[in-house]
Amino acid sequence: MRKFFVLLIPMVLAMGFLAGCQDDDRRVDGELTAETVRLAFIHVGDQADRGYTYRQHRGTLDMMEAIGIEAHQVRNFWNISPGAAVDTAILEAIEWGADMIFGTSFGFGPHMLEAAEDHPDIQFFHATGNLAVASGLPNFHNYFGNMSQARYLSGIAAGLRTESNILGFVAAHPNAEVITGLTAFFMGARSVNPDVQMYVMFMNAWNNPTLEAQLAQALIDRGADVIAQHADSAAAQTTAQAAGVWSVGYNNDMIPMAPDAVLVSPMFDWSVYLTYAVGTILDGGVVAPDFLAGLNEGMVFMSDLNPRTVAPGTAEAMAAAEAYIRAGRNVFTGPIYNAAGVLVLEAGQEWVEPLSAPSWTHIIHGITVVE
Repeated sequence: MRKFFVLLIPMVLAMGFLAGCQDDDRRVDGELTAETVRLAFIHVGDQADRGYTYRQHRGTLDMMEAIGIEAHQVRNFWNISPGAAVDTAILEAIEWGADMIFGTSFGFGPHMLEAAEDHPDIQFFHATGNLAVASGLPNFHNYFGNMSQARYLSGIAAGLRTESNILGFVAAHPNAEVITGLTAFFMGARSVNPDVQMYVMFMNAWNNPTLEAQLAQALIDRGADVIAQHADSAAAQTTAQAAGVWSVGYNNDMIPMAPDAVLVSPMFDWSVYLTYAVGTILDGGVVAPDFLAGLNEGMVFMSDLNPRTVAPGTAEAMAAAEAYIRAGRNVFTGPIYNAAGVLVLEAGQEWVEPLSAPSWTHIIHGITVVE
């Protein structure tokens, strides 16, 4: 028996060495195929949020189906907080043999940039980030959808629905991505209801259903009868339904979670980018360092309207605005004044984002941030 194990150990080591060589050959030869590629996804949450991470993973599944990638070629890392946990997940993905690593949260950026510098043979893709262009690295990429377009349309539904003329917005972090989105939403509401105003409360977290519900209720207590949000779960919507007011979802179609409250939900289709990026690499092409797509490309879109909750004329108003946007209208077109009444964008002037990551940071007139 001892002799058997003595013989078995070098055989196992040899098999591991051969397997490693096969992985190395697969990467060095540069002949990745849909049958051999390995993809890793590092997520800030998990599918149970029924919002942001759920839609991110839905994009992965749709990309896999479109390209022909099997489940064993994909590894997901769930509930990874920005910080050392990102470095650990990246290292595990590399040891597993990932050829492409995708990170889905803004705070992952510096960690992914450092890993891309250290591992030039692996492609890194960072959603919502803004470091790729300046890095000059051919293996580091940023991507995002032009959610401002869809946010604006959802604001129209809110502006037509409100009876108190007070909207409430549960916001994650006071950063440019969130402020850009809530501003576009409010401008959409103002386009059909110039009397509307909006209260915003920041929770300094992406995903905290308990806090999301608490802030939603606090906004309702201030008179808001339509609650919107930039957070990862549907807690704001279920709170709105319990309080007998309306809401606008985000990331996912949230009508099933609050059928008597939700008007509509602006959503991402992450598979648009994932199919482009993975397909381009497999074809031997070069992926752009920065990628932005919107309504015309299908990267952002609207859920169906909820016939039980929307105000009369909502479908027509949203369709008219969508036609203008698809024809090239920029929703960030002046005049726009900040909360102090100072003109920050002149009449006819457009705010054009320099990168895919949103960068608008002005709190505009009509919006009040509640501390």
